[in-house]
Amino acid sequence: MDSVRWLLVGAGDIARKRVAAALAGAADSEIVAVCDMVEENAGALASEYGLSEVFGDLDEALEKTSADAVYVATPVWLHVRHAVQALEADKHVLVEKPLGVTGEECARAIAAAGRSRRRAGCSYFRRFFPAYHQAREMIEKGEFGQIVLVRMVYFSWFSPAEDDPKRWRVFRERSGGGPISDMGTHMFDVMIGLLGMPVSVYARCENLVQKWDVEDCASVVMTLPDGALATASFSWSSKTWRHEFEIVGTEAKVYWHPYDSGEVVKTVGRQVDTLDLTPAENVHQPIVEDFVQAVREDRQPVCPLAEAAKTSVLLDAIYQSAAENREVALS
Repeated sequence: MDSVRWLLVGAGDIARKRVAAALAGAADSEIVAVCDMVEENAGALASEYGLSEVFGDLDEALEKTSADAVYVATPVWLHVRHAVQALEADKHVLVEKPLGVTGEECARAIAAAGRSRRRAGCSYFRRFFPAYHQAREMIEKGEFGQIVLVRMVYFSWFSPAEDDPKRWRVFRERSGGGPISDMGTHMFDVMIGLLGMPVSVYARCENLVQKWDVEDCASVVMTLPDGALATASFSWSSKTWRHEFEIVGTEAKVYWHPYDSGEVVKTVGRQVDTLDLTPAENVHQPIVEDFVQAVREDRQPVCPLAEAAKTSVLLDAIYQSAAENREVALS
């Protein structure tokens, strides 16, 4: 295969900002087609890249496109449906994160990938951040000593108007939940990739400011496989902002704040160093490049669907715990 040829499904915010450019700019990769239910949006994005294949219907796109791979960049509640359609059309599939609304839904995509001869992955792109690899190296070398705490915090203000294109996020059947589902999934994937799935969770979800169908504030306590505790607090109800991730061990700790900036404060005993671990300018490009090479080399991508689904399974347990006001074990 000379290059992987992409059909981009979804011409919304994330596709325009980063995904299309990543598909076009990655090595051995080219974008050849765009599909969006609003065909004018597909046409506008296609014109930026000089593409002639423009579709308003996914079935038609899968039948007629010259692409051999599909990037699913539609809203979350459509991810699994579109991924399954693409796999059943014999296309490789890379899905925007999170993989699905629930763990049960994700299982349908995993089953479709298992029946297919094609590669399937999810774009949890932070697994390619230099800060992620630095933390993983510290874990592998035992530099933390015994890890005793993982701490995650994200809060900001989110109050979309009736006509805001992002308002779907406040409807549970479409988003899966509020800030836990929106931003928590990104942070949980990093935790799972570095330290594994929690063995139990206890969560509280509240509507303190916004009376939506989804939570606007939540706190979670998780027990990790080695006994360490992980805490997470998320909120859409403050007009201030914070986004941070910290791993604390008996010998050392790392602190990412802002979470995606690439600035990492590493502390060993009393020695404190600030590291510049800036991610790629287009954070989607490294994961696209990995997926392209996975297709060319006939190997698994860094984040296959079964790995991506772990985050959705964790979210299911979190929401169950909050609803039942009890600790929930994860098998």
